Amino acid sequence: MEPLERLLNLVGLLLETRTPLTFEQIRQTLEPYGQERVDSAKRMFERDKDILRDYGVPLELVDTDAWGTEQGYVIPKEKYYLPEISFSPEELGALLVAAQGVQNDTPAEEAVRKLMVGVEGGVLAGLAGGPLASGSDARGSLVMAVAAAAQAHRRVRFGYRTSQGNASDRDVDVYTALFRTGHWYLVGFDHERDEARSFRLSRFTTDLTNVGEGGEPPEGFRAADLVQAGPWVASGEERATIALSPEVAWWATSSLVGAEPIRTRDDGWVEVSLPVADERELAPLILQLGPDAVVVAPSTLRDEVVARLEALVG
Repeated sequence: MEPLERLLNLVGLLLETRTPLTFEQIRQTLEPYGQERVDSAKRMFERDKDILRDYGVPLELVDTDAWGTEQGYVIPKEKYYLPEISFSPEELGALLVAAQGVQNDTPAEEAVRKLMVGVEGGVLAGLAGGPLASGSDARGSLVMAVAAAAQAHRRVRFGYRTSQGNASDRDVDVYTALFRTGHWYLVGFDHERDEARSFRLSRFTTDLTNVGEGGEPPEGFRAADLVQAGPWVASGEERATIALSPEVAWWATSSLVGAEPIRTRDDGWVEVSLPVADERELAPLILQLGPDAVVVAPSTLRDEVVARLEALVG
């Protein structure tokens, strides 16, 4: 096993454990530490602990019971995961101006990208790529227009194409612009559907048209609740059921955003429910898991995965 894989497995195990694990329990669970020579396994574990702590992972040694008779290791989730990162329209505008002033692949651009994206989710969650000035997959001018509309609380109209290819005009009070995992979103109140919704800017078919003064978001409103992080997720109205092998279920369930375990089958496979707005973007992720992932439902997602496999073979 490669060192990176070993470290990821250790992080995943200590994040998901319900109780602190002793070194012996870790040895019994993770194969690399289960080698015959205990002293060698212990030295490897101590090196891995130091590496994780150097990278800021809050790996802690705590009492396993109220009497302190034994100690175990754990990674507290509340210390590991970053809180939701959000920006006011003024802050968003300042970051966009900063991004416009740097060249691609510079330390400044990388720093701005990290501030704007926010790391979240699980062990394998990553940062979005692409030039910030263009909002990754959205035109920079459109991002600025949405930010300005949010700041002025404007009501706007625009053409929009859903992930299924359906096009229509939308009439929306703009609440905010939000950047999540590589995509820009307009979040606001959709008058025709009489509810708050999110709209991915890369699916806009027209520019914004100002309609007039719009309403403000209700007290306690959180735009991030309407945009679950993940390239396959938008509003998350539809869900898919995926069966995962025992070998990957423990980390995949915690890494896939929005994943909800349904049941563990008699053969040890775990069925999970995933929010999905675009089956074409979820299919490649399932293929990356190889034989350790099987689509249970819907049939359209299963057909999409099969079609991609047949294309690879052909």
